Amino acid sequence: MEFSDRQLADMADQPDAVIVYVTYRGTVGTRFDKNYYVERHLPLVMRSWARYGLEGVAAFFPGAMQNGTIAICECRFRDEAAIAAAFASPEAGPVMADLERFTDVTPRRVLGIAL
Repeated sequence: MEFSDRQLADMADQPDAVIVYVTYRGTVGTRFDKNYYVERHLPLVMRSWARYGLEGVAAFFPGAMQNGTIAICECRFRDEAAIAAAFASPEAGPVMADLERFTDVTPRRVLGIAL
């Protein structure tokens, strides 16, 4: 994966950011509306959780249709307290309820750590 100069600059500006990866797994036939996800769901997530310390989101999709990973979302939070605040916020309910509009898959959240 290659990064643009702007993406590299953004990463350098936030060395202490904490990343949560939200993954969606299924089969070739699993319902997942990429357009809705990118154009509606991710902006909803940003509007809902930016006030708690969500600093950015990015969606990644496999290059070919196959069983397994359908999508990965990188959620960049200011710190671990921001993660806890966002997921405990009143806005978490509407964010989670929006899932049914683009998929039947239950997402899995994983805290990213540097190796």
